[in-house]
Amino acid sequence: MTETHTFPKGLPDWSNLEVIHKNTLPPRASFHLYDNEANALTRDTTKSRSLSLSGTWKFSLAKSPFDAPPDFFEKNFDAQKWGKIEVPGMWQLQGYGKGPQYTNVIYPFPVDPPHVPYDDNETGSYIRTFAVPEAFKGDQLRLRFEGVDSSFHVWMNGKEVGYSQGSRNPSEFDITALVDVDGENTLAVQVYQFCDGSYIEDQDQWWLSGIFRDVNLLAFPKVHFQDFKIQTLLDSKYEDATLSVEVDLNTKSDVSLKLLDATGTTVVSASQTASPSTAFSFLIKNPNKWTAEMPYLYQLILSTSDCTVQQRVGFRNSELKNGVFLVNGKPVKFRGVNRHEHHPDHGRSVPYDFLVKDLLLMKTHNINAIRTSHQINDPRLYDLADELGLWVMDECDLECHGFGEVDITSLPAEHRDLSDIDKVKHRVRSPARWTSDNPAWEEAYIDRARQAIYRDKNHACVIMWSLGNESFYGRNHQKMYDFIKAYDPTRLIHYEGDYDAQTVDIYSRMYTSAEDIIKFATESETWDKPLVMCEYEHAMGNGPGNIKEYIDAFYKYPRLMGGFVWEWANHGLRTKTADGEEYMAYGGDFGDEPNDGNFVMDGLLFSNHTPTPGLIEYSKAIEPVQVLGGSKDKVKIINRYDFATLDHLKCEWSLVSDGSKKVGKEVKIPKGMQPGEIAELPIEGLSEIPSGESYLELNFTLLASTNWARAGHTLAFGQIPLSKPETLATLKGSPSAPAVKQLNPQMLEITSSTAQWKFNVVHGTLISWIQDGSELIHTPPILDFYRAQTDNDLPSVFGKDWTGYRLHQTQCHVRSVSWTQGPAGLVVVVSARIAPPVLEWSVDCTFTYTFTDKHLSLKVKGKLCGDSVPSTFARIGLTLGLNGVERASWFGRGPGESYRDKKLSQKLGNYSLSVDELFTDYEFPQETANRTDTRWVSLDGKDGKKLLKASFGELEEASFTILHYTASDIDAAKHPYELYKKKKDETIVRLDWAHHGLGTGACGPATLPDYQLKAGDFEYEILLE
Repeated sequence: MTETHTFPKGLPDWSNLEVIHKNTLPPRASFHLYDNEANALTRDTTKSRSLSLSGTWKFSLAKSPFDAPPDFFEKNFDAQKWGKIEVPGMWQLQGYGKGPQYTNVIYPFPVDPPHVPYDDNETGSYIRTFAVPEAFKGDQLRLRFEGVDSSFHVWMNGKEVGYSQGSRNPSEFDITALVDVDGENTLAVQVYQFCDGSYIEDQDQWWLSGIFRDVNLLAFPKVHFQDFKIQTLLDSKYEDATLSVEVDLNTKSDVSLKLLDATGTTVVSASQTASPSTAFSFLIKNPNKWTAEMPYLYQLILSTSDCTVQQRVGFRNSELKNGVFLVNGKPVKFRGVNRHEHHPDHGRSVPYDFLVKDLLLMKTHNINAIRTSHQINDPRLYDLADELGLWVMDECDLECHGFGEVDITSLPAEHRDLSDIDKVKHRVRSPARWTSDNPAWEEAYIDRARQAIYRDKNHACVIMWSLGNESFYGRNHQKMYDFIKAYDPTRLIHYEGDYDAQTVDIYSRMYTSAEDIIKFATESETWDKPLVMCEYEHAMGNGPGNIKEYIDAFYKYPRLMGGFVWEWANHGLRTKTADGEEYMAYGGDFGDEPNDGNFVMDGLLFSNHTPTPGLIEYSKAIEPVQVLGGSKDKVKIINRYDFATLDHLKCEWSLVSDGSKKVGKEVKIPKGMQPGEIAELPIEGLSEIPSGESYLELNFTLLASTNWARAGHTLAFGQIPLSKPETLATLKGSPSAPAVKQLNPQMLEITSSTAQWKFNVVHGTLISWIQDGSELIHTPPILDFYRAQTDNDLPSVFGKDWTGYRLHQTQCHVRSVSWTQGPAGLVVVVSARIAPPVLEWSVDCTFTYTFTDKHLSLKVKGKLCGDSVPSTFARIGLTLGLNGVERASWFGRGPGESYRDKKLSQKLGNYSLSVDELFTDYEFPQETANRTDTRWVSLDGKDGKKLLKASFGELEEASFTILHYTASDIDAAKHPYELYKKKKDETIVRLDWAHHGLGTGACGPATLPDYQLKAGDFEYEILLE
């Protein structure tokens, strides 16, 4: 009889929905055990009963689990020829495997849940050795992995320990029986890039693999804590509190509890017997409350005869009352961000100092909340958030967005680009059927909830749980909700995919317009559940625009809870071209197919986690004090904190005028000014207002240093206009005529006391401007309606419109030129038609050049003609190339870039920057460097020599841009290094009378009507001197 052999012999754990964990210990709170109270109070984990196994491991990578060394876990396996890898770390970022792959929605493998490919599933084999510290002998020894992507098996000294999956969740194993406490131990781990759990880990991020968080050997003595659960229950007046502490030991024993305040003074203490569990309950009279604004923390110490554990405690509660979200009885508005774990060199393996920097940046930029998108974060983040003061929406490691793409064919073509919420009513088949509404996946879903809630339950900063992200809606979400509520009824539960909030406690939306959330907030006078924007203001590239409209709505309508900007940081990975040029890579740059390109570059920070202009704008929009209006004598402000008064702030005024800034006196803020309260501040010492445009500026700074910023840090500012700018008529004065000579039938030469111009009357073009013997003009000025497109332009109706109507290809076709010389100057009138090829629309223009002894003024009058015309222009302005320009000095908004709908963070004043300093180096090249609300700009050469000054007079929203690149250069480049190669010696100058806003059209509302530059007739003037 012929024997039949089958491969594989059984269903692999990593492709078996019935196997989520093998031999793992029950989930628990994140804590370390210490030998005594003194060590525990240091919170220094090096003094705890743990041994870090992070560091350098031996490593081998195979294409699939079946290609990996079959016996590598044996104690005497020879791994001398293996490579090395750093743990924590991702192997794709340490030179192993196919490299990183980025997808936003789609799965990178064939969809066949729960199965993943057997033959194309990179597998990393890890080995390291360790010795057990003498102090650990006789203890239960545990092996704890804080995060492994995506699943793994573990062996100790050749014996299998177990298996676990759930990439961003911890896994803990009892290895006591397998460890040689007197000798060298060999730890072997095999990590699989994909497992059945990968179907519900389809987040918008890089697919990266490995042991990416810390690994520790933990020593739990004979009597130890298995877990503990802390709850702070405030009374109906939000004054006194019940401190509830449930303790689980491994055996019957006495356990003592001590609560210390921030000074180290004991508030309560007690001792009782756990058999092996017990519960403490204390009435605490009017404890200091924890909020994100005043994060007061107590220290809880639990001790047995053998060990001590410490946990910081914040007294607070969160709830809904009359449909309004409250913390400690007061309404709270989230001014938050979505934070993925990202480092440009290490991916999701984020060093602690980098994490600290992230949260300090949030605090110093007025951010008060984090959504941990879309998985629980490094456990150390929650300690920092407790300490610094940040609300946390803690999100389970769950997303299966890719199933929507699998079912895309069930949608008519015209509905395939709709948002998920709008697709629902058009779907024939629900993508939820794959996993979210599939009972076979129930335990996999509940496990994601269990791991998150058990780990992070004791943190004051966690005020809300989230069931995950973009996983449609099904019965398994209800199961997750029921599990969480049964274990922790004190917190609300969020999930955006439950659009009708039939299960969860609040409504949630992504990228809905401010107009639509206002409609939601006002549809009835009473309601049960509020609404949060879990994602909004998509911060991709040059943007986001129109933040103010959302923030104003959040403050005005009690039903709106605020929101979380998408997202905190770009996810670019640092790499180099073949020529050694460094850049931040996005999808496709590693040869990864399929990919979603630069959609991973959508943050308020650049990939190196330095602020983009978008973060500066968001910080201004959510500032804790807003200046509402005023005069030179008094200014009206409002306190936008949720809990704090303004007693910790200092206010000073200054007078900003064109050419000067006078520092004034301190402005007295009323003591005890409550959240939402409006007050008028008297301005003392401001008497004379200089001629010309001027502003009263108020700056609000920290009186004293905090644990996140030093005294003097500016939190908010406001500017009140006191006088109007000078008109162009005033600026022109009464000049005399220049000397004029006709050199030939085509050319006029005009000579003034400061410059010499040449004007081609056949082509209607200013072709030369000689100043101090040097030619200023490199490329003659043209009237231009196009800008290099932003990430927000490209997919929106506007960007498509500009390209479709060929705004980038328009040219000036002269119809006639006339000139007249009079006592006030030479007047040249050019009649021209500006139009693109192929199409019949045009802008018929009249250009009126007036040359005087002092300056040149240019008036432009345009009429939009045609049967089919663009709906908007990107800009209306002049584009020209100039020689020798190295700096710009101006009066207007600055110092950073600004646009119609992204300008409020930039103060009006005098500024001077080099051409390179004006440039914002976006990691995907696009429109950049505009400065709006400009009154005048001086283009300067070496040593500050003034070459050309352009004045707009009293015109609102005039702007300028000075670059070494053309719009076509920027449009063509897909990476900065490609753009750098096109850098020009001359300077490309844009002088714009009007400029289209930015919006958030990459994902969300495009430019709002108030900020659109509607195509139509126009008439403008500029003064050049």
